[in-house]
Amino acid sequence: MRLQTFFLVTSVTVSFAAHAAKADPTSYPLEIENCGHTVTFENAPENAVALGQNSAEIMLMLGLEDRMAATAFWPNEVLPELAEANAEVELLTVEFPTLEAVLAKQPDFVAAMLVTLLGPDSKVAKREDFHRLDIPTYLSPSACSVSEVSTDIYGARDELWTMDQLYKEIEDLSRIFDVADRGEAVIADLKAREAALRDRFEDREDLSFLFWFSSPSPEDDAYLAGGNGPSTYIADLLGGSNAIKAETEWPTLGWEGIMAADPTVIVAAQVDRERWSLDEAENKIAFLESDPIVSQMEAVRKGRIVVMPGAATNASIQTLYGAETVAEQLDELDLPK
Repeated sequence: MRLQTFFLVTSVTVSFAAHAAKADPTSYPLEIENCGHTVTFENAPENAVALGQNSAEIMLMLGLEDRMAATAFWPNEVLPELAEANAEVELLTVEFPTLEAVLAKQPDFVAAMLVTLLGPDSKVAKREDFHRLDIPTYLSPSACSVSEVSTDIYGARDELWTMDQLYKEIEDLSRIFDVADRGEAVIADLKAREAALRDRFEDREDLSFLFWFSSPSPEDDAYLAGGNGPSTYIADLLGGSNAIKAETEWPTLGWEGIMAADPTVIVAAQVDRERWSLDEAENKIAFLESDPIVSQMEAVRKGRIVVMPGAATNASIQTLYGAETVAEQLDELDLPK
């Protein structure tokens, strides 16, 4: 199989000026109900910190780079069409920042995409840490819909994640920053693209996807994307299902179990953080094709391996882009009729 190291770049051709419906301006003070918290904004933020790629990319899509003090936690490169705007914003770290580093930017608003970035057991800070300093916060609704299965299993969702939670996040952030017109335009664009993918692919019971995020090494269990999370949403959007029927959103599984799942298509995530060798999609593919046992999987033998940004496995803007990337590559595969 020849690895095609491209990701579908779909330009956001949204013209804010041409958007038909004129949204009402935000009236302050504004109260937002968010993940069990009532957060009050006395005015639109001017010096925001975005913890997590999705929080940052939504703000950039809304044209807010001039009101962003810094960002942190990026599993992948920024979407190409947002690169120029993102270059204007300071990057604290691609990993978890320290609370001190965030506070050093003197933020007047902190938004986060994961509870590990802003939650009760956060590696950065609890929401209350910021609220005590009169810094309002916002946590992605997608993060709030995850519950803990047990102390050693990372989260689960009662229902399949959908883009509706993301649309709610865009709407909320656009109201917080008083750019509701821009939010409506972004949502309209994403909804149209989501509907186009849904119409393009018919439901197929025989089409299953395995989403391989990463592994510390070939000998270790693989970190997969399962449960009712964004990857299962991608599989459903493309007419298939997730080959991993796990309750948790981030199951780990040995290669014997992966082979037993017998996916039609293997989705190798490209993760840009440079933590493990198998973060790289090309290294995943090299292992799949060279291992004497794993290479006998039908998906490998028939070249049914596609590449997708690892960020798409998180509930984010990138999820829809990831679905579009996989869809583009499916057209070139020898799939069962």
